[in-house]
Amino acid sequence: MYYKTKIKDIVRIPPYKFGEPLNEVAIQTLNETYEGRLDKKLGLLICVNAIEEIGEGKLIMGDGASYHSVVFEAIFFKPEQHEIFNGEVIDVVDYGAFVRIGPMDGLIHVSQVTDDYISYNAKNGSLTAKESNKSLNESDLVRARAVSVSIKDESTNNIENNRNSKIPLTMRQNNLGRFEWIEEAKQNSKKG
Repeated sequence: MYYKTKIKDIVRIPPYKFGEPLNEVAIQTLNETYEGRLDKKLGLLICVNAIEEIGEGKLIMGDGASYHSVVFEAIFFKPEQHEIFNGEVIDVVDYGAFVRIGPMDGLIHVSQVTDDYISYNAKNGSLTAKESNKSLNESDLVRARAVSVSIKDESTNNIENNRNSKIPLTMRQNNLGRFEWIEEAKQNSKKG
């Protein structure tokens, strides 16, 4: 789920940017500082999109930059437990499939793909159901539900650190799974 949040902080404006519009420089600087940061309570900061208040600049001895107190609006992505996501399979491995859900990735463990027994086909990099012969491949579009959410607070804005956060997904309920499976189930229910 995406959230809009107000945050109060201090922004450092370097001297070589003094001639540019203050709001634009502040938004750019805040985005460079915070974009991609992960907060346990708020989620992943997607972007700073507006400055609501900006205070008068203060100088600190030995630093030519100005420091301004700001209140800014930021957009966060925080997945919620039981939330339903449409996503794309970005990687298939022997223990499951990684799915891109917005700006983060979730994992569908092999036990959560279908009610059928699933095996990994290393030759074509897919997960295949034994009885129904359903397969899950890279770039498939799926609908999945978050089983739980474990977000780790990260002090740096390195997107790779977001992989420490875990979003296990399931596709074992009605109206979940590969889009083709969902459509097929709808067609079968109309017939029967």
